[in-house]
Amino acid sequence: MPSQRTTGLHCLFLMVSACCQTPQGSNFYPLSYVIDSTLGHESFYPEIQRQKRNMLILDLPLPEYTVDIEVSLQDSSYLEQIKDYFKNINLPINISNVQTTVSNISITTVCQPSGENSSCCFCENGYAWPSTVCSDVMPCPSGSLEPAQPCGYMQKMPFYGPYCEPQTEESCGMGEPIVMNMSVRLDSDFQDDLKNSSSVLYQKYKADLETAFNDSYRCLPGFVSATVTGFSPGSVYVNYEVITGAASFTQVGSSNGAVHHFLHSSYQLNQSTFTRVITNQTSFTVKPSNIFEGDTVRLTCEINSTFTNVTWYHFNQTISTGSRYSIETILASRRSILKITNVTMKDSGSYSCVFIRTSPYHTEIHRGTETISVFPLQVTPNFEDIDVTCNSPEVQAKGLLLSCCIDRHLTSLRVSWKVNGTINITGGYTLNGNCTDYQLNINESLCPPEKSGAVTTYTCELETGHGARRARSIAVTYLRKAHVTISSANIMVSEGYGFSVTCESDVSNYDSISWKIQSENGTKIVDCVTCIKNYNSSATSVLTVKSASQQWRGTYICTFSQKNLDSSANVTVKVVSLPLKKNILIDPISTSIQCQVPRALQCCIQAEPKTNYSVTFWVQQKEFQVVEKKKDNLLCYTYNHTQKECNKDEEFMAYCKFINCIGGGVNSEHIRLKLVPVKKISCSDSLGVGKEGDMLIKPCSDVKKGFTRGNVTYKCINRSWTSQKNDCLSGPINDLLSGAESLVNSPEAKTQLPVYLAQLTEQTKKEITKINNSSANIGAIVSILDMVSSIPAEAEELTMKNFLSTVDLIVDNSTTEVWKDLNSSSLLQSVENFSQNLQPVNNTIPSVSASTVHLQGIVVKKNNNADYNKDFRSTENLTVSVLIGKAEIQTLTQNSTIISVMYSKLGPILPRDRSEYVNGLVITTTLSSNRSPNFEVNMTFAKRDVSLKMPKCVFWNFTLNNHRGNWDNRGCTPIESEDSVVCSCNHLTSFSILMSPDEPSPNLNVEDYISYIGLAISIMSLVVCIIIESLVWKYVTNNTTSYMRHVCILNIATSLLIADIWFIVSASITDQKQEPSRDICIMATFFIHFFYLCVFFWMLSLGLILFYRLVFILHNTSKTTQKAVAFCLGYVCPFVIAVTTIAVTLPKHSYTRDKVCWLNWEDSKALLAFIIPALIIVATNLFIAAVVIIKIMRPTIGDRSSGQERKYLFQIGKSVAILTPLLGLTWGFGFATAVSKSQAFRILFSLLNAFQGLFILVSGTLWDKKIQEALLKRNSSSKWSSQQSKSSSLILVTPMLAMSYPFSRTFNNLCGKTGKYRVSSSEPSTSSTENTSKAYSLLN
Repeated sequence: MPSQRTTGLHCLFLMVSACCQTPQGSNFYPLSYVIDSTLGHESFYPEIQRQKRNMLILDLPLPEYTVDIEVSLQDSSYLEQIKDYFKNINLPINISNVQTTVSNISITTVCQPSGENSSCCFCENGYAWPSTVCSDVMPCPSGSLEPAQPCGYMQKMPFYGPYCEPQTEESCGMGEPIVMNMSVRLDSDFQDDLKNSSSVLYQKYKADLETAFNDSYRCLPGFVSATVTGFSPGSVYVNYEVITGAASFTQVGSSNGAVHHFLHSSYQLNQSTFTRVITNQTSFTVKPSNIFEGDTVRLTCEINSTFTNVTWYHFNQTISTGSRYSIETILASRRSILKITNVTMKDSGSYSCVFIRTSPYHTEIHRGTETISVFPLQVTPNFEDIDVTCNSPEVQAKGLLLSCCIDRHLTSLRVSWKVNGTINITGGYTLNGNCTDYQLNINESLCPPEKSGAVTTYTCELETGHGARRARSIAVTYLRKAHVTISSANIMVSEGYGFSVTCESDVSNYDSISWKIQSENGTKIVDCVTCIKNYNSSATSVLTVKSASQQWRGTYICTFSQKNLDSSANVTVKVVSLPLKKNILIDPISTSIQCQVPRALQCCIQAEPKTNYSVTFWVQQKEFQVVEKKKDNLLCYTYNHTQKECNKDEEFMAYCKFINCIGGGVNSEHIRLKLVPVKKISCSDSLGVGKEGDMLIKPCSDVKKGFTRGNVTYKCINRSWTSQKNDCLSGPINDLLSGAESLVNSPEAKTQLPVYLAQLTEQTKKEITKINNSSANIGAIVSILDMVSSIPAEAEELTMKNFLSTVDLIVDNSTTEVWKDLNSSSLLQSVENFSQNLQPVNNTIPSVSASTVHLQGIVVKKNNNADYNKDFRSTENLTVSVLIGKAEIQTLTQNSTIISVMYSKLGPILPRDRSEYVNGLVITTTLSSNRSPNFEVNMTFAKRDVSLKMPKCVFWNFTLNNHRGNWDNRGCTPIESEDSVVCSCNHLTSFSILMSPDEPSPNLNVEDYISYIGLAISIMSLVVCIIIESLVWKYVTNNTTSYMRHVCILNIATSLLIADIWFIVSASITDQKQEPSRDICIMATFFIHFFYLCVFFWMLSLGLILFYRLVFILHNTSKTTQKAVAFCLGYVCPFVIAVTTIAVTLPKHSYTRDKVCWLNWEDSKALLAFIIPALIIVATNLFIAAVVIIKIMRPTIGDRSSGQERKYLFQIGKSVAILTPLLGLTWGFGFATAVSKSQAFRILFSLLNAFQGLFILVSGTLWDKKIQEALLKRNSSSKWSSQQSKSSSLILVTPMLAMSYPFSRTFNNLCGKTGKYRVSSSEPSTSSTENTSKAYSLLN
């Protein structure tokens, strides 16, 4: 018997079916009918009673109603009885008092107590919960249900429905089942058997877990099954699927919480780890649909349930709010928006939004994923850049259409065009689909000539409407076809004459100018670099031809090019034939002629067709007609000259003159004619006449072969002409020389150069024997190389090899003797020029080698980070290396070249001093661009002969030796090791090392002994001289003549003393082993030159004073004037000469000698600036001395000079007569040492030069009796005292600078600053006045 229950309210839901149903929307509450077991009666709630009462009073047609009746039981034990009761009622039941018939009674819902205010309700068979409450009903706690029992759902009490309804497809749990992917964690260790679905452990876990899952989830609406799909490590993660109807988050969580009731505790189920991932219930939208770089993109995720938080991912990387990302989450609308600004291609890919909702037993994850693609917004213009000729009629008529397109059609596309440039030509734009067009309206007036070449940029900018913006620019270069003018009239010029063609354009901004010559032989491009001069500022090009030839005739086309636009003008140049001066053969070149005897004079040229010249001979400014005669290949013009005026021997010139049809003329070389008396004629034959020893020069000519360069020299010896010298060129060499002259003067010199160099090398090889035996042939080859080196050559290996091979042939196989009369410096200069003019090919300089010549080089490139380091090795195993640091290279112009050339056999043929030898290879390094002032190059030379000493790093100075060149060591420093010498130089050219056979002996030679001992004596003598003069100054200067004499003597001694000191300084510098400092050497040379000149000019002053006193007797000049003249002559004149000398020669590096600090002789003849003044002064003083001696020895009647005055004059004359020859002889030997290498001259010069001071002391001071007397008085103190007392009338007015002791007065005496004397004594003396005219009578 069921037990009685007293808990809560017990409800029974009954469905009563009447004959009619209530209309939808009727607001009827369920009728509550309570059966109280304790009272034993049934009662309705008052509300229901009232409702029922109300229902009964309705006066309506008999409708059908469905009435819900809730029956509550205080005791649940009556539940089954009540259910049986209702099932057994006989239907229909008529209720008479309410006129109602109950047609059907069904039990739909049964609820059992399940708590204080809740109950567990069940739907009867065939009934289900309505779909409107499906997500709200909660399964009853698992503990209150048995597995076999139907599922109940919790309802709050009192319960007013809705109740279970007849089961339909719309009922709760009756729809299409869904699959929930679930996972939960077991806090136990993962075992590998769980990976094997056939293992026992796997099967056990699967069975137990599926049983627990099915038992706990069976009450979910529409539950079908729960299946374990696998296990994964991380403890043990159980992945399973639950197939059920639409279950709410709360329902699933409640079921999750029941799982542990059905699962053994050994599984260690973690109830908080139940997770469900939902991937198909998220609405993910992306705007815009077409995404371009730069757009702003909005990604929106929306779900139909609440969530706790949301996270965004890009390729599993969490996205955080930043400068480009912003996340907006709206909980009310259950959505989240990710905003990405200025997207890039990197933003393409997969994006995920993850919504998370959690409860104690359930975590629900909504995941939405979308992949976006970011496309580049590619704007494609129809032109990248375009050139437009703005004064073209076609362009002005049609204009220019510019357009920009993208690869997709966008309805929101926005377009703009911008114009930027000095030429402001605009237009209008249109939008056509995914393209925009811009039509330019071009007008010539907007494009002036000075702006031709200007670039205007047209920028199209396209926007997508979502932030993406792209722009592309089209550069339009506006060109204007230039108006080019050229020399207006056609040009007619004689061959050999120069002319120029001027071409001018109104467009100054051109790219290049080219010249072409069109003739019947085709079109030639003028590539003569030296011929064309372009003036960028005035857009002018001048083509200058120095010597016209037939290659220059034709129509000249001058073309100004700008981009691809050419503007041209032309003029015709006609070259009229006229022989060149060098191509006129004269015969003879030099000869003697007899008086009244005809002598044939002849001029010949190459016989050419259509030549018509007017030819005359000119002799002694007189014109004579000629006779024309053809001799095979030569056309000769002859004139028989007869000299009729034969008064004396004379030499005169003759020449022939050619004049063409347009008046152009050319004179031949002069024929030297020398008139010889008949009596003196010794040689007379077909060659000519001449006296013994005369020279006759004839041209080299072969009538069959034609004109050949050179001449043959004959000498009259023993009455016959003997050949002395043959300078005729061989035929092939003559042709090569003519070809070189033609090539250099050709408009296509650069193009024809490679072919000519190949021919030159080939012919030189063939003629090498003749070349080596003839200095003329070698000289011709050197001249050829010199000419072609001026032509810029492309650095092709074959071209370079041909040039260097020619150099190698004439150097390697020739002897030093052949080069004696040749300028080998010119050969070196040619190679330097060739290297400097090389133009890189493919930005490289190939390495080229011949037997004795090797070339290497580089092209300076941008950001060069390497040193220039080149090593060379000769066939003799000698080496040399060149190193230029990268710091120096970085200062050079980009694409300039550095080229080094090594010569192994050039050193011996270059001029040098006999005592020094080129002891290594010769290396030339050239730059094609200007270098910085601090440029440094280091070279390491291996020694050819290690026994040689005293190395000097030298370079070839082309300006020395009258521009024939010589070795110079300025700017180079040597560092010697055992077998090599490292040279560091601050300039570039050709370098080598010079060494001597022996080191200078540490013992001084005879000249050194003489110089140093003599100079020491001289200096001491001069010091003594100055001291004596200062001691006796006031006693010996008591008249003007004596005063001026001692001023001169004192200044001579002082100047010579300073000069000797500087001489010792320069000698000590020169005697050192290292090279003397250039600056010190220059300074020493200047002061030696200056003070030695002062000595001579003071000697001249001394002589002129004497001459003045003897000749200009009646003329009176003050002492001050005489001093001024003397000092100007003694110091100003030498200073002017010395300064002028250094100013003229120092810039040319020819002021001093190489090894001695003295004036240069070989290069500049600077020594003449000393020798010439000295010799003139010596000659002048000798003349004065002779006059003085004659006058003194033969006094004239009326000579009134006193005896003392005569003594002074005699003393001056004696000094001049002695010192002048002495000094003149001394420097005469000095001049001899400059022009002669004789040791005798050097010894005599050293001897006389060293003892000059002693000679001045003896002749100028000690031989003077007045000085001797003054010294005696000075030495006698008693006499000195008495003299002081007696001479009371002697008054000395001392200058400010004078002191009491002798040396203090030296400077005053030197400058002639003394007191004035008034002499009054018993000794004969002159008057106290300065009127010297009374002292002398007129000398006849």
